[in-house]
Amino acid sequence: MSAHSQKSREFTGRHMLFTILGFFGAVIGVNVTMATLANTSWTGLVVENTYVASQQFNEKTEEGRAQAALGWTGKLTIAGGEVRYSLANAGGKPIALRGVKVLFRHPAYEAEDKAVTLAPISGQEFTTRHTPKDGVWIVEVDADAGLAEPYRDVRRIMISRGALQ
Repeated sequence: MSAHSQKSREFTGRHMLFTILGFFGAVIGVNVTMATLANTSWTGLVVENTYVASQQFNEKTEEGRAQAALGWTGKLTIAGGEVRYSLANAGGKPIALRGVKVLFRHPAYEAEDKAVTLAPISGQEFTTRHTPKDGVWIVEVDADAGLAEPYRDVRRIMISRGALQ
């Protein structure tokens, strides 16, 4: 008979400490990772009153279809601290505008929202000095082209290093 004795391993206070630190370290690590991903990627939409917004949906959809039927194309440029906007018809010819207002809306919170009025360079192109922060923005352009309602151009854009991407 061999006298190989096995040492039993004791579960000590040090083992318990490492177990607890490992558990809470994993939980905190996952929470920090998920919070960071949520903060940098969420592009939800904030509306003041969801019920009112839902009631206006069909009306706004019809207005959008009528506007799309015109075949007009808006050109928005953001670079060097300057915002420019112009509008062209289906044939590519510039459309004379009377005025242009632009609302930069942050999709996640309203504190960053900024409305700017563009000044005419010519009858077809308007500009202003404004540099939106880097990130995702919803840009709402209202261009007065002599229609019953302003021509509305809404886009979701990405700003990186002060320029439109």
